[in-house]
Amino acid sequence: MNGGTARRATIVGVGLIGGSIGMALRARGWHVHGVDPDSERLARAVELGALDATGWDPEAELTFVATPVGQLPAAVVEALAAAPTGLVTDVGSVKAPLVAAVDDDRFIGGHPMAGSEQDGVDGADPEMFADAIWVLTPTEGTAGDALARVRSVVSSMGPEILTLPPDRHDSLVALVSHVPHLTAATLMGIAAARSEEHSAVLRLAAGGFRDMTRVAAGHPGIWPDICGENAAAIDGVLDELIRALTAVRAEVAGGDRDGLLRRLETARSARVSLPTGAPRPSDLAEVRVPVLDRQGELASITLLATDLDVNIYDLEIAHSGEGDRGVVLLIVESALAERLKGGLMANGYRPTSAPLA
Repeated sequence: MNGGTARRATIVGVGLIGGSIGMALRARGWHVHGVDPDSERLARAVELGALDATGWDPEAELTFVATPVGQLPAAVVEALAAAPTGLVTDVGSVKAPLVAAVDDDRFIGGHPMAGSEQDGVDGADPEMFADAIWVLTPTEGTAGDALARVRSVVSSMGPEILTLPPDRHDSLVALVSHVPHLTAATLMGIAAARSEEHSAVLRLAAGGFRDMTRVAAGHPGIWPDICGENAAAIDGVLDELIRALTAVRAEVAGGDRDGLLRRLETARSARVSLPTGAPRPSDLAEVRVPVLDRQGELASITLLATDLDVNIYDLEIAHSGEGDRGVVLLIVESALAERLKGGLMANGYRPTSAPLA
């Protein structure tokens, strides 16, 4: 597995996520180094098969920084210096402050939306990212080859890749991750307090309550930093939630059966429409986009696809042997290929498409 031709990576912060990345890469033939201030954790990561070796690897082609959010800027800068020709990404759940703090075209922000209730490297799982969402947050200065390389490595671990601007990532994650965690923790706190008065409360807390509060079992230590870094977006979503709960309270208190039923039906429809799984190859199409070979082109195209709600299942850049032109090859659902082509044409591109199979 770790012969002389093995691809090389470094993991900075070998906990649950960092350890899972290490295991996933090693399962795919990579040689993985690890860096962590806790020497016992590093030794345990080697023992568990998350790492091949400890310490910085100057030959790493990609470094994943998986430290707590508050430590990310310094750790990313150190990682960039440690592997002078390699790329660096991170796994933090707040992106805009970090991307603004690190001005280097070898860094691309990232956020795997995966995890478990287990803590530390002992909970690491090489399949943690299979069918998960992994967000990448390129900017206008991101080189297409760098984005394509990071995307290819991340995609090999099994997630669906979503490309978002850093600030939009933060506002959306506040809605779908940060505020739900705080809500679950708050509900769990109410139930725990009630259990002091009524011992049956937690015994009754099964089914829907367990599902809704599952994330409250996650490691609490990471959340003060997350809330501090993304305070404005979280505050805005909490305002929306408070207004919505106030409206629900009025519907319940006022006996507004029709209003309550409309609310529940809307929620049910949205919930059952959540996307699941990837389409079959016969349902995919290849969209070819001629581009100028310059920074920001691939980022612009992938961000446009996200705006159009078109998932990119694979991509490749074919550079021209002559001049400054190339072609971006995108694999998307056949039913959405025309939508993507229309959006690209509206932005000055001249795409073509064909069925994949």
